[in-house]
Amino acid sequence: MRNPFSISFGTLPTQYISRITQTNQIVEMFTDDNPSNHVFMLTGIRGSGKTVLMTDISERLRNEKDWIVVEISPERDMLEGLAATLYAVPELHALFIKAKLDFSALGLGVSVENAAPITDTEVAVNRMLEYITKAGKRVLITVDEVTNNANLKVFAAAFQIYLRRNFQVYLIMTGLYENLYNLQNEKSLTFLYRAPKVILEPLNYTAIVSHYKKVFEIDNEQAEYMAKLTKGYSFAFQVLGYIYWNNRERKIEDILPEYDQYLDEYVYDKIWSEMSEMDRKVVSAMAISGETNVSKLRESVGMTTSQFSVYRDRLKRKGIINTAQYGYISLLLPRFEEYVKLHIDL
Repeated sequence: MRNPFSISFGTLPTQYISRITQTNQIVEMFTDDNPSNHVFMLTGIRGSGKTVLMTDISERLRNEKDWIVVEISPERDMLEGLAATLYAVPELHALFIKAKLDFSALGLGVSVENAAPITDTEVAVNRMLEYITKAGKRVLITVDEVTNNANLKVFAAAFQIYLRRNFQVYLIMTGLYENLYNLQNEKSLTFLYRAPKVILEPLNYTAIVSHYKKVFEIDNEQAEYMAKLTKGYSFAFQVLGYIYWNNRERKIEDILPEYDQYLDEYVYDKIWSEMSEMDRKVVSAMAISGETNVSKLRESVGMTTSQFSVYRDRLKRKGIINTAQYGYISLLLPRFEEYVKLHIDL
């Protein structure tokens, strides 16, 4: 049997712990007769499962009647990509031909007799969505790892128009918190500011224990030990399972160096490189001292209450610390303390 765990980002692994609440929330909203939201933004730290959740929702809706699901890249002209992707769907292609929509000037299909060619991409997408909506179909557009770039701004501005025209079009975007935050604060894209953000929390601890017990046929104590090593971090759940599957004759303690290496190279190096000097100062103080009391940490790094609050809130938004207990903070990522201790002076 092949390894049921995956260390590839974005793919739906065999051993997948579904986020039932968030999935149902979005699917039920989009399939409602009168949905109050047509846009959801999924955010969380790298490796938290944003793309996998979006993929899961996409598959759920793709299997629903009258749903068309398309994925477009934010790194190219998104309206052009949307037009080409919609035109390539066989049932929609037939619909457009029947409606005598001529997109040949845009390089899509051939000319249609007695039809004026459409020469503008934005107009083309509008006409496509108009006829898709008339046909009683709904379109879900998914965009992975968005940034506040020119392509996204143009697409988002057009999407606002689609919503005002009551087209049955829906959007899910994933991105790091700071990227979504910058995008939502664009003055011309106010509808994104109102779009609900789904922040991916750690995976359900009981579900992790259950999966490890079932896959490895181990007792509850060992499964709980493995679950604690992941801290509910989605990528860590996959990595630890992946390594242990290939090394079941070894003790868990013996595979920890390899576990650390995967986390470091795939995720932690990138996270650390993107942290500011002061972010690192706060996290380093936490890792070295093991201190979780906010007042004591603030004193140790020589910050005022207002100064410390800025970095605490930013680290929380980035998904690096847990602030659930009032007056205390702790590192969310598994074995990140060990990583920080090794990289403080690098």
